[in-house]
Formats: sequence, structure tokens, C-alpha cells
Amino acid sequence: MAEAKLGVARDKKNAVLLTLGTGVGGAILIDGKPYQGNFQKAGHIGHIVIDHEDEPDVTGMPGALESAVGNVTIEKRSLGKFKDTHTLLEAYRSGDHFAKWVWLTSVRKLSIGIASVINILSPECVILGGGITEAGKDLFEPLENFLSIYEWRPGGNRTTIMKAQFGDMAGAIGAACFAMVKNA
Repeated sequence: MAEAKLGVARDKKNAVLLTLGTGVGGAILIDGKPYQGNFQKAGHIGHIVIDHEDEPDVTGMPGALESAVGNVTIEKRSLGKFKDTHTLLEAYRSGDHFAKWVWLTSVRKLSIGIASVINILSPECVILGGGITEAGKDLFEPLENFLSIYEWRPGGNRTTIMKAQFGDMAGAIGAACFAMVKNA
């Protein structure tokens, strides 16, 4: 809601937000309104399947996006070499080949998840927030390269990928915006 009302998606009617951190959260905006779906569980994009042969996540979904990208599985994905995404990125930036493989595999899987969401919802933009987005160009540049492979772009039209504006304050700002919408 923070991004939809006051941030990078303020002029958008249809958008998807992914938060990349410990796990992968999400939100969907349709016709300018948050879409919560049945039982208010829409937006759990982190639980979409990326690799059906991988282990189940906390919801029982095999090979979920959250397992491929979230900080919660970095030790497993790196065979115990990195304790968190921050140390992985330090090694990646220093030219460590294993770190490069782990990082780019994660970004490729993220692009597959994003392309899947784009194909399902066809949003005007996908907004990425959360601590992992602090990787900056080390995230956004390879992500754009992978999306050029995986995103279906009829007529050359592509979905804009944007970094969230509000960072750590997004939850508080979004809650205030959501309360204002609910009471309006």
C-alpha cells in the first residue's frame, strides 16, 4: 500500500510487489486496490513453484521461489559456505566463482518467478523491495538479462521492474495507507 499510494506505483492501477529478504513476500494491486483473494492469502508469491523436484517449503510447495532466493536458505544453497546473502554478495563482488554461480542461479530463478507472475497477472510493473534489493545493480542488471530470456514480450512490450521506495518503513507506511483505504 505504501508503494501504491505514495511510492513508485502511485500512478499504477495494476502492480505486483515482491519483498526479498529472509523469505519472499508479495502483494498484488488490481484496479488500484489491494487484492487479497479468498481467505486473504493472495500475494504469497514466494510459494510459487520454481523447481518441482526440489524440497518442499514451509507451506509444502516443492522448490518454491522463497527457497531459491530467500536468505533463509542461503546456507543450504551455498553448501554451508555463506551464512547470509550479505556474505554471498561480498564474495560475488570479489570475483569468487562459486559465489557467482550461487548468486546468479538465485537471480535466474527469481526471474523465472517474476516472469510467471507477469504471465498470469500482466501488471504494469513489478516492484522489488526488501533487504536483498540493497544488492543494487548486482541484482537488477542480471535480473533484467534473465527476464529478457524468460518474460513473454508480445509486440516487444515488457513489464517495468522497479525498486521499492520506502525500504524498512514500507510496512508502517503501508499499514497506515491500508487503514485509510479500509475506513474510506
